[in-house]
Amino acid sequence: MPSSHPRSAAVAALVATALATGLLAGSADAAEGSAADGPVRIHDIQGTTRISPLAGKQVADVEGIVTGVRTYGSRGFWIQDPDADDNDATSEGVFVFTSSVPTVTVGDAVKVSGTVGEYVPGGVNSGNQSVTQISKPVVTVVSAGNALPEAAAINEYTVPAEYAPAGDPAAAGSINGLALEPARYALDFYESLEGMNVKIGTSRVVGATDPYSELWVTVKGWENTAKRGGTIYGSYESQNTGRLQIQQLAPLAQQPFPVANVGDKLTGTTEGPLDFNQFGGYTLVARTLGTVKAGTLAPEKTKAQAEHELAVATYNVENLDPTDPQAKFDALAKAVVENLASPDILALEEIQDDNGAKNDGTVSAEQTLTKFTAAIAAAGGPAYQWRTVNPEDKKDGGEPGGNIRQVFLFNPARVSFTERAPGDAVTATGVVQENGKAALTHSPGRIDPANPAWADSRKPLAGEFAFRGKTVFVIANHFGSKGGDEGLTSHHQPPVRSSEAKRLLQAQAVNGFVKEILAAEKNANVLVLGDINDFEFSATTNALADGGALYPAITSLPKSERYSYVFQGNAQVLDQILTSPAIKKFTYDSVHINAEFADQNSDHDPQVLRFKP
Repeated sequence: MPSSHPRSAAVAALVATALATGLLAGSADAAEGSAADGPVRIHDIQGTTRISPLAGKQVADVEGIVTGVRTYGSRGFWIQDPDADDNDATSEGVFVFTSSVPTVTVGDAVKVSGTVGEYVPGGVNSGNQSVTQISKPVVTVVSAGNALPEAAAINEYTVPAEYAPAGDPAAAGSINGLALEPARYALDFYESLEGMNVKIGTSRVVGATDPYSELWVTVKGWENTAKRGGTIYGSYESQNTGRLQIQQLAPLAQQPFPVANVGDKLTGTTEGPLDFNQFGGYTLVARTLGTVKAGTLAPEKTKAQAEHELAVATYNVENLDPTDPQAKFDALAKAVVENLASPDILALEEIQDDNGAKNDGTVSAEQTLTKFTAAIAAAGGPAYQWRTVNPEDKKDGGEPGGNIRQVFLFNPARVSFTERAPGDAVTATGVVQENGKAALTHSPGRIDPANPAWADSRKPLAGEFAFRGKTVFVIANHFGSKGGDEGLTSHHQPPVRSSEAKRLLQAQAVNGFVKEILAAEKNANVLVLGDINDFEFSATTNALADGGALYPAITSLPKSERYSYVFQGNAQVLDQILTSPAIKKFTYDSVHINAEFADQNSDHDPQVLRFKP
């Protein structure tokens, strides 16, 4: 990542902050400025746990061969002791943080004096593991042109099948103080190689190249394989041990980073130091980068609905507003028409107001929706109409000033919208019984907007539709994000998923509303859909389905096809459509058009369900 990338600047700022505050606290008896007794080797610094036994201490003349130099972001270099000890738990490599551009070269034999510390990428409150490093270094180059220590192999034979040890209950679930068992746990294996020269062979890409010039591979080609080449995250215990993030040491101006999609191969040898960062954990920062061999993956196209079938879809269009280039509108519109086969009802998430992130009190999305529906018509799609409820300014979270909301698009040639005293941002829709059938008091309307569960979050949008004489209730959702959750590589095991508490309350609110509809009409057709921001096996989904009120339709797919999003190389479910018991027969499709590709119109894949009411 060049230093011009905002995330690189953030990394540099975090480094500076951590250094200014003394990094992670060292051991209680580490007297500042004291020297370690005798010659200190790198494996003495790394020790047999995640925290250096010398944290906070000064070390002198630590010897090693330079294996990688980073001139941007967190500037510094890695050194490795070519004379390893006989303990697999102790790494022989360490990062030397220089703050300025390093003056050493790969192959230099150096002696480094400085302060040992534990830097936590993202800050101590992130839950991330720390990186053992030497800061404020004084560096002496002893010789140049030395052979590098042989790279440690990371492959399906060396990475253990078990992901991580259980955290120590006496240390709030942290694994920092536990002795490393690199032959037993994958996280311990990677930690035992922290800062060392490592290599992988030809590996399958499981996370496409992102805007920050990084991709993800798996060194275990058989591990929870997705039908289209990714790696499925199908439970909290399926972390997928073979995943590894790949970056490069060369600045992009010197060497463009390869563009890869899921299912491509990173061929040959990729070799360099093993780092740890806040945006993915253990990362091979390649000094030598393999070659991408393109696969055959193409965006999917769903089957068109039959005349008697109602097609309902959900699509997160990623902060769409009129300031976006026309090309984004056109690409999204083309996807609606060609990849989603022009669904009869389309619930959209992340429709922004008419001037996007400009924070001036605007809440209407009239221009956004006019522009989008016009683009759909121009792409050969239907003349969609829309229904929505404008949010209160700055009350629904998302990008500041953007006022994202859910919107219903519907094809009036196929389906009609039942207007019932349209609600506003603060008025709750309810359920009444009319002639033995359920009906909404406000359509469109919001569900329980005053409920604290929806504070700074999108309120569900409920609408009543009619298709071939049958009523269909559709509830469009965009639950709270996973922001604040710890990553899978957290030093807490299992990681703390603090965001789940809010989504659980949101799911309970929606489930309660669906039960009101079903109490008024047992066989009502109800669809709950949207960006649920949680997995099909999560407590959130279980709460939505509570009491048999709803069925998560994505679970009707084979496990290898259950995903709508790819995060850190894990193909996972965030977007869902859930059905009421009356909807017994349906076809479901997670339409993979974005998440697996470097070139994305959104980071989510849309979902489509077809059924006969």
